[in-house]
Amino acid sequence: MSEKLEALAEDIREARRGLIESAEIMHEELVVQVASEGIIPLLTFLRDDPKYQFTQLMDICGVDYPGRAKRFEVVYNLLSVKLNQRIRVKVNTDEATPVPSVTGVFSSAGWFEREVWDMYGVYFSGHADLRRILTDYGFDGHPQRKDFPLTGYVELRYDPEQKRVAYSPVKLTQAFRTFDFMSPWEGAEYILPGDEKAAKNG
Repeated sequence: MSEKLEALAEDIREARRGLIESAEIMHEELVVQVASEGIIPLLTFLRDDPKYQFTQLMDICGVDYPGRAKRFEVVYNLLSVKLNQRIRVKVNTDEATPVPSVTGVFSSAGWFEREVWDMYGVYFSGHADLRRILTDYGFDGHPQRKDFPLTGYVELRYDPEQKRVAYSPVKLTQAFRTFDFMSPWEGAEYILPGDEKAAKNG
């Protein structure tokens, strides 16, 4: 399998030498890095070239690396039924720089890009309907970012006086979400479910 992937990586490097930044095998998968302006030409090439025929966009997801200047990775997972092969294409961006929408290449990208926008705040230029898809329309922030607080900013509840759903600011600060129970590894006297083995071996 690794020889097949290496051959595919080398082939793509040669075919699109000026377009891609890198093509390497990582965790037994072919990963191609490309600048944002090259994402549409590269995906079009991988879809249409008769040698590859990566005709299915399986998903688009985001990754947040807050320590990087370009903190977000947008990851495109493609499938070629012809080759029985998958390929992963990555684009790096920051909070202010949009990534070109690939809905013109794969129509299924529409909802995937909306999810990445909703969860990470990555903007896709050229998307016809870029709005939230998983959170509520009035939601504040992007919950998959590493700096998003676990408690969120607002809480949702039903208000019996107003007879409707109401939003209010979160009153429980993050500092109070610490729990005081001990684990068996800290010398607790009790056994938690699933730790029976540890008790027998101890």
